[in-house]
Amino acid sequence: MSSAMAGLVGEPANEAPAPIRRFPATRFISKLHALMSALEIIGLTLAAAAAGVINAVAGGGTLITFPVLLFYGTPPVIANATSTLALVLGTAGSIFGFRGQIAAVRPWLARFVPVSLLGGLLGSVLLTHTSNATFAQLVPFLILFATVLFFAQGAFRRLALVEAGGAAREGRHIAIAIAFQFAVSIYGGYFGAGIGILMLASLGFIGLTDIHEINALKNVLSFVINVVAATWFVASGLVAWPKAAVMTAGAIAGYFLGAHFSQRIPREWVRSVITGIGLAISIYTFWKQFA
Repeated sequence: MSSAMAGLVGEPANEAPAPIRRFPATRFISKLHALMSALEIIGLTLAAAAAGVINAVAGGGTLITFPVLLFYGTPPVIANATSTLALVLGTAGSIFGFRGQIAAVRPWLARFVPVSLLGGLLGSVLLTHTSNATFAQLVPFLILFATVLFFAQGAFRRLALVEAGGAAREGRHIAIAIAFQFAVSIYGGYFGAGIGILMLASLGFIGLTDIHEINALKNVLSFVINVVAATWFVASGLVAWPKAAVMTAGAIAGYFLGAHFSQRIPREWVRSVITGIGLAISIYTFWKQFA
């Protein structure tokens, strides 16, 4: 029966079904699923959430996100850039948490922010001129270095307080701290894991005596370095956007949970778990790269 006759006898015409209307969020999830498997989406989300919790409690989340990105086949340089962008929001959250201490360290920002901007930019530019093969050879050493730094975090905090208690605000101490901050910023723009711990070792030289003020200054400088690096990585086309989107959502949830439950999680437990993971990853990457 033709569609015209169907209309005459009251029967419905054989029309094409109306397209299913999808909401923007549904379309976005469908696109993600087309680019990544469900297992990869879950794995990256959980890794970023764990990194968010770890950064909120003790720092060192890059030791989780970067290896997981490598596990899912992301080239090393792309993995580093994507991890940096995904976790950069958490640094802003840490600044908000120490907002009450910012006024006390504001005089030091004029000295340390410029070298942090320049160092972070130099480090990120250096990464864009490093091949994946070369960076892959450096990865085991970078992860081991960051793991050792993380393990020694408590010692660095104590050193910062001791130096702060005995340091006079002399030009020599300030010059040393600024030079060290510049070197840390270059490393931070290039890889980034452990920069906060490195800064704890140097900021005591400028005469700060309050660990909360030291942390506030450290968080502001970390944010500057990470934002500069992330901006350069985006402009250079190094970010895997679907993975970054998934991980950013996980990281935000992790930072929220970490900030909420940080007082209930023993820091020593977190430090032991992360150190163990970092050492295991270091051993594996050394074996994979050089065996």
